[in-house]
Amino acid sequence: MTKADLIDAVAAEVGIPKKAAAEAIDSVFENITKTLKKGDKYTHVGFGTFGVSNRAAREGRNPQTGATIRIPARNVVKFTVGKALKESVA
Repeated sequence: MTKADLIDAVAAEVGIPKKAAAEAIDSVFENITKTLKKGDKYTHVGFGTFGVSNRAAREGRNPQTGATIRIPARNVVKFTVGKALKESVA
């Protein structure tokens, strides 16, 4: 499913114009992004939880040369699936 498909589905199910559905969807994702940037987590009961985790610095290898390289620490987004979603997919 693409963003356009999601907009079409939301507009049809809720009975609103596509432009309003697009604005609502954009707002949802913008607010989730803002929450994660602050280091907080976002939980949607039944769907799952988005959170930020710190990945420590580590050493890796360049696969072409075999040289050891330093991979810097960084924050990564983690997603934990909710029970209802897990059961509906299984």
